[in-house]
Amino acid sequence: MAAPTLENERRTIFGWAMYDWANSAYTTTTLAVLFPALLVDHIVPASGYRLFGLITVDGEQLGSLVIGFGALVVFVVSPILGAIADFSASKKRFLQVTALIGSMFATSMWFIGAGQVTLAITLFLFAQMGFVASVVFYDGFLPDITTPATIDRVSSKGFAYGYLGGGLNFLIVLVFLLLFAGDTGPLSELDGGRIGMGFAGLWWLGFSFVTFARLRETGTAQALPDEYRNSSKVVAYAKVGFRRTVSTTKRLRSFPDLLRYVVAFVLYNDGVQTVIAIAPFYAKETLDLETKTLALGILMVQVIAVAGALFFGRLADRIGTKPAILWSIGAWSIVLAWGFAIPAGQAVPFFVLAGLIGLVLGGTQALSRSLYGSMIPENASAEFYGFFSVFEKFSAIIGPFIFFGVNAATGSSRGAVLSLVVFFIIGGVLLSRVDVDEARASRLRWSFAGDEAEVA
Repeated sequence: MAAPTLENERRTIFGWAMYDWANSAYTTTTLAVLFPALLVDHIVPASGYRLFGLITVDGEQLGSLVIGFGALVVFVVSPILGAIADFSASKKRFLQVTALIGSMFATSMWFIGAGQVTLAITLFLFAQMGFVASVVFYDGFLPDITTPATIDRVSSKGFAYGYLGGGLNFLIVLVFLLLFAGDTGPLSELDGGRIGMGFAGLWWLGFSFVTFARLRETGTAQALPDEYRNSSKVVAYAKVGFRRTVSTTKRLRSFPDLLRYVVAFVLYNDGVQTVIAIAPFYAKETLDLETKTLALGILMVQVIAVAGALFFGRLADRIGTKPAILWSIGAWSIVLAWGFAIPAGQAVPFFVLAGLIGLVLGGTQALSRSLYGSMIPENASAEFYGFFSVFEKFSAIIGPFIFFGVNAATGSSRGAVLSLVVFFIIGGVLLSRVDVDEARASRLRWSFAGDEAEVA
């Protein structure tokens, strides 16, 4: 087989990064803005929704439950799916299937009407699970299409494409809503939001085909163990994936630097995910800002995050990936201090906060992904990014509970914002103790010999 040319490498990396461009329309337009707003204001009745005939929930509570349930499902199955994809050399096929499922359900959210709660949560749940699962396989390609010298920059490029694509889609939808929906246009707020969600789904679906066309399958399929060859392929691969996942989890204890990095990531990423989750509520309730101001702030985060991801990617080239992440963690402390002190009812200080978040958000996420990718075995990249997805979803659980606990105990959201500094301090200390060179060397000692992942 001929060696890949520089042109082919660029084509592959561009195709890979374009999936971030594609799916970020859904996360920015639908997940972060339109679906929560429509669910609370138009879809769930003012009297609430009777869930399973047991309890009555409002729109905000229902949205939290649906997001949590979707995350729980992916939390359970993503490492297994990743192991299967690695073992059968089918990461691209899994990416295609999950991306198509997610984007088609996201597009179908155009059909949601007022009071159609069951339809809304069903479409959103499948869109969300398709999105999260597809990112597992998308991330799994990163070690395969890069070298140790290029992985930071390529990871940052992917996030930059995502922020740019998501921001552009949101800008188009925002202009449409301002001109044609609500009090100033011929469409109702609900109809405008439905069209916006459908457009975001089509954006995700359409641009995904750029990735499908340019990304090539990597790895070599491994033969199934004899004991599974009489079973159907689906059952056999599921058994292999499950047992390989269990085996890998146990063996992580023998790789202390990788394990220490994972724990550090869970902590500081908990702070990042909590800031992302509570920022819109903080802006509306504590800072008393208008919805249009909030929307412009989110757009600003997307735009500046493009530059932030690229800046930290180049910073990692100069000083190393771990030091660059530590710098970004330190910058998050400045973000929280500014968020604590920001005056209510003033747009300009809020836009400064949005700019600071955008600057550090892209760098933290991109470099965390690439550092992890440089420390895991290449022949199990999808499986390990399945674990990465699990850790990322787990880290999004603790912070919000801490935030609301401090808020309830002190009666102040500002104090709760400041309390999140603890996650960055402890996570940063643990990260500083990770021996990156040892972790990267240890992946060469990783073997699946003796379990179902062994090549027959």
